[in-house]
Amino acid sequence: VQLQASGGGLVQAGGSLRLSCAASGRTFNGFAMGWFRQAPGKEREFVGSISRNGGTTRYADSVKGRFTISKENTKNTVYLQMGSLKPEDTAVYYCAASLSYYPPPSQNDYDYWGQGTLVTVSS
Repeated sequence: VQLQASGGGLVQAGGSLRLSCAASGRTFNGFAMGWFRQAPGKEREFVGSISRNGGTTRYADSVKGRFTISKENTKNTVYLQMGSLKPEDTAVYYCAASLSYYPPPSQNDYDYWGQGTLVTVSS
């Protein structure tokens, strides 16, 4: 499956942004989906994930209550709605697809990765 992330950009602290990840090449509802991010000079980290049917989500503590993941299987797209953004949310954001049913938090559980989209939050 091919993944294409989009929606990154520059936003002020406290603002909102929605990332999208469009999938092609394989039945989308056969995948749990995840979002990860990598800040400059840091390792890539888990942001959140969603199960195949969209009924279960999981978030990193650092974004819980501010970010929301949703999945539209009919559109082959997963979204990351980001709110109350902070400068420390600045990173390249990646989407990934996992053959697991439930939303895994580990990068090792993901089988396909998209290219990143840059989010910059100014103070």
